[in-house]
Amino acid sequence: MTYTEPPRSPLMNSYRVLVVGLVMVLCVMGIALIEMTIGHYTGFGNSPERVNALANSVDACVNCHKDSTPGIINQYGYSSMAAVGVTCQDCHEVEESYPGSENHMGQFYILTEPTPAVCAKCHSQQVQQYNQSRHSAPAWAAMRGLDDFTPQQVASYQAIPEGTYAPDKTRSELYGLEGPEITQSACERCHDIGEPHADGSIGQCQSCHLRHEFSLEQVRKPETCNACHIGPDHPQYEIYQESPHGIEYATSSAHWNWNAEPGTLTVNDFSAPTCAVCHMSAFGSAPTTHDVGDRLSWYLFAPVSEKRPDWETNRTLMQGVCAECHSDSFIRDFYTRADGTTERVNELVLESRVIFKPLQDAGLITPEPFDQPIDFTIFDLWHHWGRTTKFGAWMQGPDYSQWHGAYELLREMATLRDYVSTQLPDAVLPPVSEQEVEISPEPVTEAPSGTGGE
Repeated sequence: MTYTEPPRSPLMNSYRVLVVGLVMVLCVMGIALIEMTIGHYTGFGNSPERVNALANSVDACVNCHKDSTPGIINQYGYSSMAAVGVTCQDCHEVEESYPGSENHMGQFYILTEPTPAVCAKCHSQQVQQYNQSRHSAPAWAAMRGLDDFTPQQVASYQAIPEGTYAPDKTRSELYGLEGPEITQSACERCHDIGEPHADGSIGQCQSCHLRHEFSLEQVRKPETCNACHIGPDHPQYEIYQESPHGIEYATSSAHWNWNAEPGTLTVNDFSAPTCAVCHMSAFGSAPTTHDVGDRLSWYLFAPVSEKRPDWETNRTLMQGVCAECHSDSFIRDFYTRADGTTERVNELVLESRVIFKPLQDAGLITPEPFDQPIDFTIFDLWHHWGRTTKFGAWMQGPDYSQWHGAYELLREMATLRDYVSTQLPDAVLPPVSEQEVEISPEPVTEAPSGTGGE
Protein backbone atom coordinates (compact mmCIF):
# COMPACT_ATOMS: atom_id res chain seq x y z
CA MET A 1 0.00 0.00 0.00
CA THR A 2 1.53 3.36 -1.00
CA TYR A 3 1.34 6.28 1.41
CA THR A 4 0.20 9.51 -0.12
CA GLU A 5 0.76 12.77 1.83
CA PRO A 6 -2.50 14.58 2.21
CA PRO A 7 -2.61 17.91 0.45
CA ARG A 8 -1.68 20.95 2.61
CA SER A 9 -4.16 23.66 3.10
CA PRO A 10 -3.32 27.12 1.74
CA LEU A 11 -3.22 28.36 5.34
CA MET A 12 -0.51 25.83 6.27
CA ASN A 13 1.63 26.88 3.29
CA SER A 14 1.32 30.49 4.35
CA TYR A 15 2.56 29.62 7.83
CA ARG A 16 5.60 27.82 6.42
CA VAL A 17 6.48 30.74 4.18
CA LEU A 18 6.08 33.13 7.10
CA VAL A 19 8.36 31.08 9.38
CA VAL A 20 11.06 30.69 6.73
CA GLY A 21 10.86 34.38 5.99
CA LEU A 22 11.23 35.32 9.66
CA VAL A 23 14.24 33.02 10.04
CA MET A 24 15.92 34.61 7.03
CA VAL A 25 15.24 38.12 8.34
CA LEU A 26 16.69 37.24 11.75
CA CYS A 27 19.80 35.75 10.12
CA VAL A 28 20.36 38.85 8.02
CA MET A 29 19.85 41.11 11.05
CA GLY A 30 22.27 38.99 13.10
CA ILE A 31 24.96 39.19 10.44
CA ALA A 32 24.46 42.94 10.12
CA LEU A 33 24.69 43.37 13.90
CA ILE A 34 27.93 41.37 14.00
CA GLU A 35 29.39 43.49 11.20
CA MET A 36 28.35 46.70 12.96
CA THR A 37 29.87 45.50 16.22
CA ILE A 38 33.12 44.51 14.55
CA GLY A 39 33.19 47.83 12.74
CA HIS A 40 32.57 49.69 16.00
CA TYR A 41 35.45 47.99 17.78
CA THR A 42 37.93 48.33 14.95
CA GLY A 43 37.84 52.11 15.02
CA PHE A 44 40.06 54.40 17.09
CA GLY A 45 40.33 51.90 19.95
CA ASN A 46 42.51 49.50 17.97
CA SER A 47 46.03 50.74 17.32
CA PRO A 48 47.50 50.18 13.87
CA GLU A 49 50.10 47.47 13.55
CA ARG A 50 53.25 48.66 15.24
CA VAL A 51 56.59 48.64 13.45
CA ASN A 52 59.90 48.28 15.28
CA ALA A 53 62.20 50.80 13.61
CA LEU A 54 65.24 49.18 15.26
CA ALA A 55 64.49 45.60 14.18
CA ASN A 56 67.33 45.57 11.64
CA SER A 57 69.51 48.27 13.16
CA VAL A 58 73.29 48.02 12.89
CA ASP A 59 73.82 50.87 15.38
CA ALA A 60 76.45 49.97 17.99
CA CYS A 61 74.37 51.33 20.92
CA VAL A 62 71.31 49.40 19.82
CA ASN A 63 73.12 46.10 19.36
CA CYS A 64 74.96 46.38 22.69
CA HIS A 65 71.87 47.37 24.66
CA LYS A 66 69.77 44.62 23.06
CA ASP A 67 71.68 42.36 25.44
CA SER A 68 72.18 44.64 28.46
CA THR A 69 68.82 46.50 28.51
CA PRO A 70 66.51 44.84 25.96
CA GLY A 71 63.41 46.48 27.40
CA ILE A 72 64.71 49.95 26.61
CA ILE A 73 65.60 48.99 23.04
CA ASN A 74 62.19 47.40 22.54
CA GLN A 75 60.43 50.52 23.83
CA TYR A 76 62.47 52.91 21.75
CA GLY A 77 62.09 50.81 18.62
CA TYR A 78 58.35 51.51 18.61
CA SER A 79 58.69 55.24 19.33
CA SER A 80 57.90 58.03 16.90
CA MET A 81 61.45 59.37 17.40
CA ALA A 82 63.06 56.11 16.30
CA ALA A 83 60.71 56.06 13.32
CA VAL A 84 62.12 59.38 12.05
CA GLY A 85 65.73 58.37 12.67
CA VAL A 86 66.56 59.95 16.02
CA THR A 87 69.42 57.88 17.45
CA CYS A 88 70.50 57.10 21.00
CA GLN A 89 73.52 59.34 20.47
CA ASP A 90 71.33 62.31 19.52
CA CYS A 91 69.88 62.41 23.04
CA HIS A 92 72.62 60.90 25.20
CA GLU A 93 76.05 61.69 23.73
CA VAL A 94 77.73 64.95 24.80
CA GLU A 95 81.18 66.49 24.90
CA GLU A 96 83.50 65.53 27.75
CA SER A 97 83.23 69.07 29.13
CA TYR A 98 79.42 69.02 29.25
CA PRO A 99 78.09 69.42 32.83
CA GLY A 100 77.12 66.06 34.26
CA SER A 101 78.78 64.00 31.52
CA GLU A 102 79.97 60.47 32.27
CA ASN A 103 82.54 58.36 30.47
CA HIS A 104 80.80 55.45 28.75
CA MET A 105 82.74 52.29 27.97
CA GLY A 106 85.90 54.36 27.58
CA GLN A 107 84.69 55.45 24.15
CA PHE A 108 82.61 58.62 24.54
CA TYR A 109 80.68 60.74 27.06
CA ILE A 110 76.98 60.62 27.79
CA LEU A 111 74.20 61.98 29.95
CA THR A 112 72.44 59.02 31.53
CA GLU A 113 69.34 61.21 31.84
CA PRO A 114 69.11 63.89 29.14
CA THR A 115 68.05 67.29 30.49
CA PRO A 116 65.51 69.73 29.04
CA ALA A 117 68.45 71.55 27.43
CA VAL A 118 68.97 68.44 25.28
CA CYS A 119 65.24 68.10 24.53
CA ALA A 120 65.15 71.79 23.52
CA LYS A 121 67.38 71.05 20.53
CA CYS A 122 64.25 69.67 18.84
CA HIS A 123 61.44 70.84 21.14
CA SER A 124 62.42 74.42 21.94
CA GLN A 125 58.88 75.82 22.08
CA GLN A 126 57.66 73.08 24.40
CA VAL A 127 60.61 73.58 26.77
CA GLN A 128 60.12 77.35 26.75
CA GLN A 129 56.44 76.96 27.66
CA TYR A 130 57.31 74.39 30.31
CA ASN A 131 59.80 76.80 31.89
CA GLN A 132 56.90 79.21 32.48
CA SER A 133 54.87 76.61 34.34
CA ARG A 134 54.38 75.39 37.88
CA HIS A 135 55.83 72.06 36.77
CA SER A 136 59.20 73.76 36.32
CA ALA A 137 61.21 75.65 38.98
CA PRO A 138 58.19 76.33 41.26
CA ALA A 139 57.75 72.60 41.86
CA TRP A 140 61.30 72.25 43.21
CA ALA A 141 61.18 75.56 45.10
CA ALA A 142 58.00 74.52 46.94
CA MET A 143 59.94 71.57 48.35
CA ARG A 144 63.51 72.84 48.84
CA GLY A 145 63.41 76.60 48.37
CA LEU A 146 65.84 78.36 46.04
CA ASP A 147 69.17 77.22 47.49
CA ASP A 148 69.79 74.71 44.67
CA PHE A 149 69.31 77.27 41.91
CA THR A 150 72.01 79.38 40.29
CA PRO A 151 71.48 83.16 40.27
CA GLN A 152 70.39 82.89 36.63
CA GLN A 153 67.86 80.17 37.48
CA VAL A 154 66.52 82.21 40.40
CA ALA A 155 66.06 85.20 38.10
CA SER A 156 64.21 83.05 35.56
CA TYR A 157 61.99 81.63 38.29
CA GLN A 158 61.12 85.04 39.69
CA ALA A 159 60.30 86.37 36.21
CA ILE A 160 57.36 84.00 35.66
CA PRO A 161 53.86 84.35 37.17
CA GLU A 162 54.29 81.30 39.41
CA GLY A 163 57.56 82.73 40.72
CA THR A 164 56.01 86.05 41.68
CA TYR A 165 53.67 84.27 44.08
CA ALA A 166 55.35 82.95 47.23
CA PRO A 167 53.37 79.98 48.58
CA ASP A 168 53.31 79.00 52.24
CA LYS A 169 56.82 77.96 53.32
CA THR A 170 55.73 75.26 55.78
CA ARG A 171 55.77 72.72 52.98
CA SER A 172 59.55 72.89 52.64
CA GLU A 173 59.79 72.71 56.44
CA LEU A 174 58.26 69.26 56.22
CA TYR A 175 60.97 68.29 53.75
CA GLY A 176 63.64 69.22 56.30
CA LEU A 177 61.92 67.44 59.17
CA GLU A 178 61.46 64.17 57.33
CA GLY A 179 65.07 63.93 56.19
CA PRO A 180 66.54 62.52 52.96
CA GLU A 181 65.96 58.91 54.00
CA ILE A 182 62.23 59.58 53.52
CA THR A 183 62.08 62.44 51.04
CA GLN A 184 64.14 60.67 48.37
CA SER A 185 61.31 58.14 48.19
CA ALA A 186 58.53 60.65 48.82
CA CYS A 187 58.51 64.39 48.03
CA GLU A 188 61.35 64.22 45.53
CA ARG A 189 59.65 61.63 43.35
CA CYS A 190 57.10 64.25 42.29
CA HIS A 191 58.84 67.56 42.88
CA ASP A 192 61.87 66.59 40.81
CA ILE A 193 59.79 67.52 37.79
CA GLY A 194 61.32 70.96 38.50
CA GLU A 195 64.83 69.85 39.46
CA PRO A 196 67.68 72.23 38.45
CA HIS A 197 70.59 70.82 36.42
CA ALA A 198 74.24 71.71 36.10
CA ASP A 199 73.79 72.71 32.45
CA GLY A 200 71.44 75.53 33.52
CA SER A 201 68.20 73.83 32.50
CA ILE A 202 65.38 72.93 34.85
CA GLY A 203 63.05 69.96 35.00
CA GLN A 204 62.48 66.35 34.05
CA CYS A 205 60.60 65.89 30.77
CA GLN A 206 60.54 62.15 31.50
CA SER A 207 58.33 62.75 34.54
CA CYS A 208 55.42 62.90 32.08
CA HIS A 209 56.90 61.49 28.85
CA LEU A 210 57.89 58.06 30.10
CA ARG A 211 61.01 56.63 28.52
CA HIS A 212 61.67 55.25 25.97
CA GLU A 213 58.59 54.98 23.80
CA PHE A 214 57.40 58.58 24.44
CA SER A 215 53.88 57.55 23.52
CA LEU A 216 51.18 60.11 22.71
CA GLU A 217 48.56 57.79 24.16
CA GLN A 218 50.49 57.41 27.42
CA VAL A 219 50.98 61.12 27.97
CA ARG A 220 47.36 61.94 27.11
CA LYS A 221 45.83 59.48 29.57
CA PRO A 222 44.93 60.70 33.08
CA GLU A 223 46.76 57.79 34.72
CA THR A 224 50.01 59.59 33.82
CA CYS A 225 49.03 62.61 35.93
CA ASN A 226 47.91 60.21 38.67
CA ALA A 227 51.59 59.63 39.49
CA CYS A 228 51.62 62.93 41.43
CA HIS A 229 48.14 64.47 41.42
CA ILE A 230 46.65 62.16 44.01
CA GLY A 231 46.22 62.12 47.79
CA PRO A 232 44.67 64.38 50.42
CA ASP A 233 46.43 67.59 49.37
CA HIS A 234 45.80 67.49 45.62
CA PRO A 235 43.45 64.62 44.69
CA GLN A 236 42.86 65.73 41.10
CA TYR A 237 42.97 62.20 39.72
CA GLU A 238 40.42 60.87 42.19
CA ILE A 239 38.21 63.89 41.55
CA TYR A 240 38.46 63.30 37.81
CA GLN A 241 37.36 59.69 38.28
CA GLU A 242 34.09 60.72 39.93
CA SER A 243 33.40 63.59 37.54
CA PRO A 244 31.22 63.28 34.42
CA HIS A 245 34.38 63.62 32.34
CA GLY A 246 36.04 60.76 34.21
CA ILE A 247 32.97 58.54 33.89
CA GLU A 248 32.91 59.09 30.12
CA TYR A 249 36.63 58.29 30.00
CA ALA A 250 36.15 55.09 32.00
CA THR A 251 33.28 53.85 29.86
CA SER A 252 34.11 55.08 26.33
CA SER A 253 37.82 55.82 25.96
CA ALA A 254 38.59 52.45 24.37
CA HIS A 255 37.23 53.99 21.17
CA TRP A 256 39.03 57.35 21.37
CA ASN A 257 41.70 58.38 18.89
CA TRP A 258 44.64 58.48 21.27
CA ASN A 259 47.23 58.86 18.54
CA ALA A 260 45.69 61.79 16.68
CA GLU A 261 48.28 64.28 15.51
CA PRO A 262 48.95 67.10 18.02
CA GLY A 263 46.99 70.21 17.12
CA THR A 264 44.20 68.27 15.41
CA LEU A 265 42.09 66.99 18.34
CA THR A 266 38.32 67.45 18.10
CA VAL A 267 35.26 65.96 19.78
CA ASN A 268 35.38 63.27 17.09
CA ASP A 269 38.62 62.03 18.69
CA PHE A 270 37.69 62.54 22.37
CA SER A 271 34.10 62.61 23.60
CA ALA A 272 35.25 64.04 26.96
CA PRO A 273 38.42 65.79 28.09
CA THR A 274 41.34 64.26 29.94
CA CYS A 275 43.83 66.24 32.04
CA ALA A 276 45.89 66.90 28.91
CA VAL A 277 42.91 68.07 26.85
CA CYS A 278 41.86 70.64 29.46
CA HIS A 279 45.31 71.90 30.39
CA MET A 280 47.66 71.32 27.47
CA SER A 281 46.26 70.04 24.17
CA ALA A 282 45.16 72.19 21.26
CA PHE A 283 41.39 71.79 21.50
CA GLY A 284 38.63 74.12 20.39
CA SER A 285 40.03 77.65 20.27
CA ALA A 286 42.86 76.90 22.73
CA PRO A 287 46.35 76.27 21.27
CA THR A 288 48.80 73.65 22.52
CA THR A 289 50.81 74.59 25.60
CA HIS A 290 53.25 72.99 28.03
CA ASP A 291 52.44 75.61 30.66
CA VAL A 292 49.82 73.83 32.75
CA GLY A 293 48.76 77.11 34.38
CA ASP A 294 48.00 78.79 31.06
CA ARG A 295 44.24 78.22 31.37
CA LEU A 296 43.76 78.61 35.13
CA SER A 297 42.04 81.54 36.83
CA TRP A 298 43.24 81.12 40.42
CA TYR A 299 46.27 80.03 42.42
CA LEU A 300 44.24 77.17 43.89
CA PHE A 301 47.22 75.61 45.68
CA ALA A 302 47.60 78.63 47.98
CA PRO A 303 46.21 78.86 51.53
CA VAL A 304 44.16 81.87 50.43
CA SER A 305 43.70 81.78 46.67
CA GLU A 306 44.32 84.83 44.55
CA LYS A 307 43.52 85.44 40.89
CA ARG A 308 46.45 84.79 38.55
CA PRO A 309 47.94 87.85 36.81
CA ASP A 310 46.46 86.91 33.41
CA TRP A 311 43.37 85.21 34.79
CA GLU A 312 40.95 86.76 32.30
CA THR A 313 42.98 85.61 29.30
CA ASN A 314 43.50 82.22 30.95
CA ARG A 315 39.77 81.88 31.54
CA THR A 316 38.98 82.64 27.92
CA LEU A 317 41.41 79.93 26.83
CA MET A 318 39.88 77.30 29.13
CA GLN A 319 36.35 78.26 28.19
CA GLY A 320 37.34 77.78 24.56
CA VAL A 321 37.91 74.12 25.45
CA CYS A 322 34.63 73.86 27.38
CA ALA A 323 32.66 75.41 24.51
CA GLU A 324 33.32 72.41 22.27
CA CYS A 325 30.75 70.48 24.31
CA HIS A 326 28.92 72.95 26.57
CA SER A 327 26.63 75.94 26.06
CA ASP A 328 27.56 79.48 27.08
CA SER A 329 25.00 79.42 29.90
CA PHE A 330 26.37 76.13 31.27
CA ILE A 331 29.91 77.47 31.26
CA ARG A 332 28.88 80.78 32.83
CA ASP A 333 26.93 79.07 35.62
CA PHE A 334 29.75 76.60 36.27
CA TYR A 335 32.34 79.36 36.65
CA THR A 336 30.05 81.37 38.91
CA ARG A 337 29.65 78.38 41.26
CA ALA A 338 33.35 77.47 41.27
CA ASP A 339 34.40 81.09 41.87
CA GLY A 340 31.93 81.22 44.76
CA THR A 341 33.34 78.06 46.34
CA THR A 342 36.88 79.41 46.06
CA GLU A 343 35.93 82.69 47.69
CA ARG A 344 34.05 80.91 50.49
CA VAL A 345 37.06 78.70 51.28
CA ASN A 346 39.19 81.86 51.40
CA GLU A 347 36.81 83.31 53.98
CA LEU A 348 37.01 80.21 56.16
CA VAL A 349 40.81 80.03 56.04
CA LEU A 350 41.05 83.72 56.95
CA GLU A 351 38.61 83.11 59.81
CA SER A 352 40.83 80.27 61.08
CA ARG A 353 43.73 82.72 61.27
CA VAL A 354 41.66 85.04 63.45
CA ILE A 355 40.84 82.11 65.74
CA PHE A 356 44.51 81.08 65.88
CA LYS A 357 45.90 84.56 66.58
CA PRO A 358 45.24 84.62 70.38
CA LEU A 359 47.54 81.60 70.74
CA GLN A 360 50.29 83.45 68.92
CA ASP A 361 49.73 86.65 70.87
CA ALA A 362 49.94 84.72 74.14
CA GLY A 363 53.21 83.05 73.12
CA LEU A 364 51.68 79.59 73.21
CA ILE A 365 52.87 78.72 69.71
CA THR A 366 56.56 77.92 69.32
CA PRO A 367 58.47 79.21 66.28
CA GLU A 368 59.54 75.69 65.32
CA PRO A 369 57.37 74.10 62.61
CA PHE A 370 55.28 71.01 63.30
CA ASP A 371 56.43 70.51 66.88
CA GLN A 372 52.90 70.88 68.33
CA PRO A 373 49.77 68.94 67.32
CA ILE A 374 47.94 72.18 66.62
CA ASP A 375 50.48 72.95 63.87
CA PHE A 376 49.20 69.94 61.95
CA THR A 377 45.60 71.04 62.46
CA ILE A 378 46.33 74.45 60.95
CA PHE A 379 48.27 72.93 58.06
CA ASP A 380 45.69 70.27 57.22
CA LEU A 381 42.92 72.85 57.37
CA TRP A 382 44.11 74.70 54.27
CA HIS A 383 46.65 72.37 52.67
CA HIS A 384 44.43 69.29 52.57
CA TRP A 385 40.80 70.22 53.08
CA GLY A 386 40.68 73.79 51.80
CA ARG A 387 42.50 72.90 48.61
CA THR A 388 40.44 69.75 48.05
CA THR A 389 37.22 71.74 48.40
CA LYS A 390 38.41 74.09 45.67
CA PHE A 391 39.75 71.38 43.38
CA GLY A 392 36.49 69.46 43.67
CA ALA A 393 34.49 72.53 42.67
CA TRP A 394 36.62 73.22 39.60
CA MET A 395 36.77 69.59 38.45
CA GLN A 396 33.15 68.57 39.16
CA GLY A 397 33.83 66.25 42.09
CA PRO A 398 31.06 66.99 44.63
CA ASP A 399 32.06 64.26 47.08
CA TYR A 400 35.55 65.75 47.32
CA SER A 401 34.25 69.30 47.73
CA GLN A 402 31.91 68.11 50.48
CA TRP A 403 33.06 65.12 52.55
CA HIS A 404 36.76 65.15 51.70
CA GLY A 405 36.89 68.94 51.68
CA ALA A 406 34.50 71.38 53.35
CA TYR A 407 33.36 68.92 56.04
CA GLU A 408 36.95 68.21 57.12
CA LEU A 409 37.82 71.91 56.96
CA LEU A 410 34.97 72.73 59.35
CA ARG A 411 36.01 69.88 61.63
CA GLU A 412 39.55 71.31 61.87
CA MET A 413 38.13 74.76 62.60
CA ALA A 414 36.06 73.31 65.45
CA THR A 415 39.16 71.53 66.79
CA LEU A 416 41.12 74.78 66.60
CA ARG A 417 38.36 76.78 68.29
CA ASP A 418 38.11 74.24 71.10
CA TYR A 419 41.88 74.21 71.61
CA VAL A 420 42.05 78.01 71.85
CA SER A 421 39.13 78.09 74.30
CA THR A 422 40.82 75.44 76.47
CA GLN A 423 44.18 77.21 76.50
CA LEU A 424 42.74 80.71 76.78
CA PRO A 425 39.27 80.60 78.39
CA ASP A 426 38.94 84.38 78.23
CA ALA A 427 39.88 84.66 74.55
CA VAL A 428 37.33 86.48 72.43
CA LEU A 429 36.76 84.43 69.29
CA PRO A 430 34.72 85.31 66.21
CA PRO A 431 31.27 83.75 66.10
CA VAL A 432 30.90 80.50 64.21
CA SER A 433 30.51 81.38 60.56
CA GLU A 434 27.09 80.43 59.24
CA GLN A 435 25.22 80.65 56.00
CA GLU A 436 21.45 81.05 56.10
CA VAL A 437 20.29 77.46 56.49
CA GLU A 438 17.40 75.77 58.24
CA ILE A 439 18.68 73.85 61.28
CA SER A 440 17.01 70.59 62.30
CA PRO A 441 15.68 70.76 65.91
CA GLU A 442 17.14 67.31 66.62
CA PRO A 443 20.68 66.18 65.76
CA VAL A 444 20.71 63.71 62.89
CA THR A 445 23.07 60.86 63.73
CA GLU A 446 22.43 58.59 60.78
CA ALA A 447 21.29 58.85 57.22
CA PRO A 448 17.51 59.14 56.71
CA SER A 449 15.85 55.92 55.53
CA GLY A 450 16.22 55.34 51.82
CA THR A 451 19.17 57.65 51.16
CA GLY A 452 21.84 54.98 51.45
CA GLY A 453 24.02 57.17 53.66
CA GLU A 454 27.45 58.04 52.28
